[in-house]
Amino acid sequence: MAKGPTPREIARGENIARIKELALSQLAESGAGALSLRAIARELNLVSSAIYRYYASRDELITALIVDAYDDLGALLEEAVGTTRGPRRRWLDTCRAMRAWALGAPHRFALVYGSAIPGYAAPADTIAPAGRVVRAFCGAASDAVLVADSRPLGRRLGTQLDVSADALGLDVDRDTMLALTAAFARVVGLLTLELNGHFVGGFEPADDLFDALVEREADLLGLATSR
Repeated sequence: MAKGPTPREIARGENIARIKELALSQLAESGAGALSLRAIARELNLVSSAIYRYYASRDELITALIVDAYDDLGALLEEAVGTTRGPRRRWLDTCRAMRAWALGAPHRFALVYGSAIPGYAAPADTIAPAGRVVRAFCGAASDAVLVADSRPLGRRLGTQLDVSADALGLDVDRDTMLALTAAFARVVGLLTLELNGHFVGGFEPADDLFDALVEREADLLGLATSR
């Protein structure tokens, strides 16, 4: 019979969850650049050295938060992609799910798609979780994209597109991979503008603008109109 977690393991898990919770509160208030393990230790009534039993450095904690954010967003998008609806509707549902997540946790969106964090370099541990998001996003429509125009691509870009498609497990040609990459970049850029207040006074709320632009992206991808 498999043994359950020990009291020590349970306590450790609870402390890690609390550390992450406090770290996310700091992100929401001050941004990742101001994240402080010492401040978190004070909140937990721990001596400063004790928190390093859980995370050896600020960067290690940031990496854990980034991986969590990617995994949570990836799971949400995978759920949207998993519907039985047509590709255009899957695409729209996936884009809307991404926006809902971003609006609900703007500090987490900024953590993974915002400005670089001073002094922090993301390790290889973040690559697979980041790819999970892109795979789900592109997978919503990859089997139905019809690229209207094909243009010659340089050897380097062509190779990069091939490598990217292979890494994401997408069976698409270079033109389709380029179109999906462009769509992903534009949707992330649109959300970045919205979350940073650039639509205030013009498109507020931005619900209709977002829907119109992701519908336009669906047209650019050649996705047939939903029935």
